[in-house]
Amino acid sequence: MPLSCRSMDKAGTLVRIARGEAPADLLLRNAQVFDAFSGSFFEGDVAVAEGTIVGFGATDARRTVDLEGETLVPGFIDAHLHLESSQLTPAEFTRAVLPHGTTAVVADPHEIANVLGLAGIRYLLDASEDLPLRAFLMAPSCVPATLLETAGARLSSRDVADILTWKRVIGLGEVMNVPGVLAGDSDLRDKLACAKGRPIDGHAPGLSGPDLWAYLVAGPQSDHECTTLAEAKEKLQAGMHILIREGTTARNLVALLPLLTSASSPFVHFSTDDRGPETLLSEGHIDDLVRKAIKGGAPPEVALAAATIHTARAYGLCGLGAIAPGYRADLIVLSDLVSVRVAQVYASGQLVAEAGRCVAALPAAALPPPAHPMRVDAHSVSFRIPLAGGVTRVIGVIPSQVATEDLRVVPRARDGEVWADPSRDLLKLAVVERHAGTGNVGLGLVRGFGLRRGALASTVAHDSHNAILVGTNDEDMRVALDVLLRAGGGQVVVAEGRVQALLPLPIAGLLSDRPLADVAAAARDLGRAARTLGCALPDPFMALSFLALPVIPRLKLTDRGLVDVERFRHVPLFVEADQRG
Repeated sequence: MPLSCRSMDKAGTLVRIARGEAPADLLLRNAQVFDAFSGSFFEGDVAVAEGTIVGFGATDARRTVDLEGETLVPGFIDAHLHLESSQLTPAEFTRAVLPHGTTAVVADPHEIANVLGLAGIRYLLDASEDLPLRAFLMAPSCVPATLLETAGARLSSRDVADILTWKRVIGLGEVMNVPGVLAGDSDLRDKLACAKGRPIDGHAPGLSGPDLWAYLVAGPQSDHECTTLAEAKEKLQAGMHILIREGTTARNLVALLPLLTSASSPFVHFSTDDRGPETLLSEGHIDDLVRKAIKGGAPPEVALAAATIHTARAYGLCGLGAIAPGYRADLIVLSDLVSVRVAQVYASGQLVAEAGRCVAALPAAALPPPAHPMRVDAHSVSFRIPLAGGVTRVIGVIPSQVATEDLRVVPRARDGEVWADPSRDLLKLAVVERHAGTGNVGLGLVRGFGLRRGALASTVAHDSHNAILVGTNDEDMRVALDVLLRAGGGQVVVAEGRVQALLPLPIAGLLSDRPLADVAAAARDLGRAARTLGCALPDPFMALSFLALPVIPRLKLTDRGLVDVERFRHVPLFVEADQRG
C-alpha cells in the first residue's frame, strides 16, 4: 500500500488526521470525484494533509475550497516522452504542462544521452529535482540507437546498471535495436537482464509474428510505435502495453482509439513522445489526448483511467493515479468533463496551476549543463553529390508520421553532379557529424518539404543529433550550417544567404535556456519563415529531425549515409550502384 513507503512518524500523523483527531491541511468540498477503481463518479469531499489524500471528508481543515460540483480527477501521467523534444529546461517544461493537468511523466533521456552521455542524464535528473512535476526517468537502452551512425556517447550495460541505481530511474528505456535483440546481441542482453523485474519499454514499429514473440520473450513490455489498429491489436494480444502516441509529427490517436475500451484500458496508455513548444502551447499535453479520445467516442471514465491509474500501475508509480486515502494529492479540477477544461491543478495538495497559468514557484535559474563543443570544420564540408547513375533513392516524407517512403527518382543533373530540383520537390538532404570531428557527411535527396528556395538546418536529429540540413541550394545550406555552429546548436531558416529565423539551443544543441514564451515565439517564427519559402508541413523541423532516425522504416539518412531500415544496412544513393554490388 502507498503508506508503506512512508516513515512511521508521518504515517502515524496521517492516521490521526484521517480519523479526525487533527485538522487536515485542505478540504476540497462538493466535488464530482472520479473513482479510478470502479470507473465511476461520486459526489463528495476530499481531504488532504502533508501532500497526501487522507479521506473523503474531514471534521476540521485549515483551508476549505468549495468546488461547487466541478469534477475532480487524478493528475495526468504521460507514459512516455522525451523532455528534450520540448526544447525546454525541465523547469520550463513544468511551466508548460502543469496548466494542462500533467503532474507526472515517464521520460526517456536518450536524446541528451546520445550527445552528453551519463553527464546529460545526470543534468536532467538534477534539473528536475524538487519541481511540482514528478519526472521519472528510464535508463536509455540504445545509445547510440544503432551502429549505422555516429553519436556523441556510448552507454554500455555497466553504465545502464549504474543508472538504474539512481533516484527516480524506474526502468529501461525504449529498446530500439530490434535486430540486435533478435540476434542475441550480448550487450543488449545484459542491459535487459539488468532491468529484469522493472518496466522495460519497447520500440518495435511493424514487428509481427514470430519476431514479435521473440522480442517480447527478451523483455520489452510496451510499444508506442503502432500506426495501425491491426498492429496494435496483435501487440496487445501478445501482452504488450500499447501507448497511444499523439506528438507534434507522429499522430496515431485517431487510428488506434478503437483499441481503448473498458476491458483494455489497463493496458492502453497515452504518450506524447515528442511535442514541441508551440504544440504544447497551442494544443496542450495529455489533456489534449484525453479530450480527443472522449470526442472520438471513448467513455470519459475509460479515457481518464488510461491517463492515470493504469499508467501508474504499469510503471510501478507508488501512490499515484487515483483519488483515495494514502495516494498523493496530485489533482485536477475540471470545469467541464467532456472538453477536459482544466480549471485548477494541485500537486501534493498545493495549488500549482489555475486558469491556464502555472502559479507554482519554479527555480529562476537552471543548473549549468555540461559543455559540448561543436566539432565541425565548416570549411571542409561539401554538399556536392557526384552523378553516379541514372536513378536515385529518395526519402519520401509522410505527413504526420515519422516513417518515410523509399522512392526511386531520376534526379536533376548538371556538370556531373546532382542538383536540387524544387520544381519537383526534390531537395538535398545532409547529415553532418558534430560530436567527434570525424568529418562524416551523409548526403541524399528528400521529397515532401515543398521548399521553393532556401534551406532549413537543425542540431535536433534523432537520435544521434548530428546537424541535419535540407535545402534547395548548397550555398544556403552552407550558411545555415555556419549559423548553427556559431550559435552552439539550434534551428535556423536561411534564404539567399540571410537568416530568416533562428532558435538557439545552446544546451547540447537540444534545449534552450530561455523561458517557454520565448522558445515558443522563436518556434513560431521558424514555422512562418519555412512557410514563406514554400514548406507546407505543419512542423517542418520536427519532421526533419526524424529523417536521421535509422530505426523507423523505411529510408533514413545518417552521417554515414543512406539506411534501408527494413534491411538494417547502408545502401548507396544510386540504385545502379546497389545492383552492381
